[in-house]
Amino acid sequence: MKKKVLAMVLVMGMAAGVLTGCGTAKDVSTDNGKYAIGISQFAEHGSLDNCREGFIEGLKEEGLEEGKNLEIKVSNADADTATAAQIADNFVSEDMDLICAIATPSAQAAYNSAVNTEIPVVYTAVTNPEEAELATEDKMPVGAVTGTSDQLPVEAQLQMIRKLLPKAKTIGILYTTSEANSAYSIKQYEKYAEDYGFTIETAGVTNTSEVSLAAAGLLEKVDCLTNLTDNTVVSVLPTILEQANKIPVFGSEIEQVKLGCLAAEGLDYVNLGKETGKMAAKILKGEAKAEEMEYELLTDSSLYINEKAAENLGIEIPEDMKNEATEVFTEITEE
Repeated sequence: MKKKVLAMVLVMGMAAGVLTGCGTAKDVSTDNGKYAIGISQFAEHGSLDNCREGFIEGLKEEGLEEGKNLEIKVSNADADTATAAQIADNFVSEDMDLICAIATPSAQAAYNSAVNTEIPVVYTAVTNPEEAELATEDKMPVGAVTGTSDQLPVEAQLQMIRKLLPKAKTIGILYTTSEANSAYSIKQYEKYAEDYGFTIETAGVTNTSEVSLAAAGLLEKVDCLTNLTDNTVVSVLPTILEQANKIPVFGSEIEQVKLGCLAAEGLDYVNLGKETGKMAAKILKGEAKAEEMEYELLTDSSLYINEKAAENLGIEIPEDMKNEATEVFTEITEE
């Protein structure tokens, strides 16, 4: 029987909850010389998948490689908070050495499950760790929980939308009412929208089955939509794009632009995952303690453009924007 098992639950997204307590990382070693990592991903879509892949790459760069000294177990909550909690409980019952969570709801679930144990939690794609009650205002963890934040570059996004749609007045945002990451991002849009001549209209949903109806009502009131890193909404993005038809939809990262969003100022989620993997490796090697590590915030954004989407919308992309873009796609990828 293994003396130690490492479970890393990567958490992408955010949700509300009361989080208290702390813990200390266990001495990581196994009878067979391998770490066992459990990855709990809140939903299946491009940005979270990229985080997971980047996380594994980050571990490898630090000498922890699957098939050599690492075993990985992946679980997906399918955008359901109850399932995320069950996954976290299972990892704790298996006495994992580390839970790394992808997205806020998974991160909160993992920490709540592990709070009275010695199991540290590492998260990624948590938009605002403070509002998720995973960190204090000085970026320090509330317990044995740390990771990386994917706060949206809201002002850069608004600047980009204004340049592409000089006559637009109203931006629509679909969001999940239970995702704290989305609530925080909407506050940021409302804070800066007026500076760029926009007003914000929102429509909240509780699950994917409500998205289509909410989108239909919102599209009647707006000049365009912009996506957040909202896991429930993004998981049904193709449906939203089909409904929008001739109304531009802007993404929040590269994968959404590949699927047909007009453009996005977004983070590189592979790099976000890599940084998370490196943080986890330090904890596993005993080089750092989760409860003493500030969460990391990636601030650099990149411009992504889909020329095919622009063509379908009858929008001309300025040459200077094409030249500034990190990537320009000429086709729409089928999911």
